[in-house]
Amino acid sequence: MFALVSITTASQDIKRSRFLATAGPVADLEAAKEFVARHSDIEANHNCWAWRIGQSYRFSDDGEPSGTAGKPILQAIDGCELDMVAVVVTRWFGGTLLGSGGLIRAYGGTAAICLQTAEKRKVFPTIAAAIDVQFSDLAKLKARLSAQEGVEIRGERFTGSGAILDVTIVSSIADDVVGSVLDLTSGRSTVTLE
Repeated sequence: MFALVSITTASQDIKRSRFLATAGPVADLEAAKEFVARHSDIEANHNCWAWRIGQSYRFSDDGEPSGTAGKPILQAIDGCELDMVAVVVTRWFGGTLLGSGGLIRAYGGTAAICLQTAEKRKVFPTIAAAIDVQFSDLAKLKARLSAQEGVEIRGERFTGSGAILDVTIVSSIADDVVGSVLDLTSGRSTVTLE
């Protein structure tokens, strides 16, 4: 899977209608809704969109015939193996009807052009973990985890005897990281994979 690095756009004119695709990275449902609202043009005839966040996805034809806009945009997202992304394709009607096939090609094609030219980064599957660590091991464990590629400390909660570190770990190295934590703390820490 891949994620977009930044917001990107692409446009094309098809039979005097102008199509503008805007795609960008989104972190969650609220960010996706905000992206769609911010990049929709109220002066345009249609603002069709789709987004995918993990297994969740949504799309809208915004007044175009059912299945001719939002679904082709989502197919462009899936065709580029993207995750955590939202795409809005805005159409300014030029006076010529495109028909269902023409609309599918126009919306899906404009989205695909935008996504294919966008800068992407590889996304690795991760798992969440909670590490219960004593105060005596906290500093060295945080330093080790911060230096470890594929591990991100997302939060820290203090307890009476130490702290609980909330981390995400790239799935392929999870066993090695757990072993490293236990070795570094001589088994005094506990790791709970979520």
